[in-house]
Amino acid sequence: MDEHPAITDPRALRALAHPIRLALLEALGVLGTATATRCAEVTGESVASCSFHLRTLAEYGFIERAPSHTREKPWRLAKPVQSIASTAGTTPTGNALAEVFLEKEFARLRAWRGRMESEPEEWKNASLVLGATLWMTPTELSEFREFLRAMVMGYLDRVEKAELRPEGARPVRLFMASSAEHYPEPADDAATQA
Repeated sequence: MDEHPAITDPRALRALAHPIRLALLEALGVLGTATATRCAEVTGESVASCSFHLRTLAEYGFIERAPSHTREKPWRLAKPVQSIASTAGTTPTGNALAEVFLEKEFARLRAWRGRMESEPEEWKNASLVLGATLWMTPTELSEFREFLRAMVMGYLDRVEKAELRPEGARPVRLFMASSAEHYPEPADDAATQA
């Protein structure tokens, strides 16, 4: 059974299709645990807004209360990975979520490019923007996706266990996507040689 099953419930997808909720999931992914007050500091939203959106995320099982020995009530991710079913993109709710998600990722890339000049040389050299067009079958693309996913999973324990993070590590956002392209079929050899 898949350890990180894909989200298919339209109500859960609708709950995710909000920029503040995506920002809160990211914040909890980086911070491990956080209160609504800490989330407000990180996201720039009000505490009341963060509280509302955190409760909504909890309602759909994306986050849960973290253990606390104080009066504070921190939250944490219920699962380290949130995966959306690929078929969700064919529904209005899935499309709305995809648009919010993509806009957020593109804004993040633009912001990174904008501040890159002030970053240390080692981080500039380590960053990546890559585009490639490859000829693949659906099976090969699925295998490639699983290869990349396995690579990402190899670093997930550092999200929850700060002691595993090497010195000098900082949060790095990875955004990966693929799209099957459609190009006209090439003309047959007889026509091209005439």
